[in-house]
Amino acid sequence: MFLRIVRDIAKPQAFAVIDLLKRSTGMSVGELAKALKMSYMGVKQHCAGLEKKGFLDTWRRPGEVGRPELAYRLTPKAEAFYPEVGPELAVELLRSIQQIYGPSAADKLLYSHFAKKGEGYLGRVRGETVWERAVALAALRNGEGYCSQVEGEPLGALRLVEYHQPMKGVALAFPQLRQMESQMIGKVLAAEVERSEEGASGLARVVWEVRGAGA
Repeated sequence: MFLRIVRDIAKPQAFAVIDLLKRSTGMSVGELAKALKMSYMGVKQHCAGLEKKGFLDTWRRPGEVGRPELAYRLTPKAEAFYPEVGPELAVELLRSIQQIYGPSAADKLLYSHFAKKGEGYLGRVRGETVWERAVALAALRNGEGYCSQVEGEPLGALRLVEYHQPMKGVALAFPQLRQMESQMIGKVLAAEVERSEEGASGLARVVWEVRGAGA
């Protein structure tokens, strides 16, 4: 299924449009063209093609002045580009482990997972400041499919934002996963973090507010 969808749009610019929209609640053709440094008509053509294939739809976004502006956003079909990591199998295995070894067994397994993952990050994340470490961590997690990026200023407010959660299905069944992941993020950044989830226009993102960005 995934490979068939990839072949359906196999153009780098189309992937770039999808990735930008994944990180937003909707963008106009003008905004996409500016971000991608492409011509307005070139981006419009890609958006029209993706909409025709069912990956995008449009909506009228209220503007500060004048008439509402036409914006593009992803449809559920585009989620195929950002798959979860075997949620049904993972949840089934964790529940089976609970039945065999007791209620706390799943927690221990998840804790072990994040402890090892955190150690792996610590071995690769470099930086003297929290900002530098956050940028390095975002690059690693972005490569793992989290659509991760850092927002803020090096010496000011900082937050790590992720527009896709590959383990969302597991977190729904085992909510304690969210706290364990936050503890891992805080340990890697050597800073206190506070996790929250935000949603708009059918899109969701996870935000870690980081304290001490200039440290």
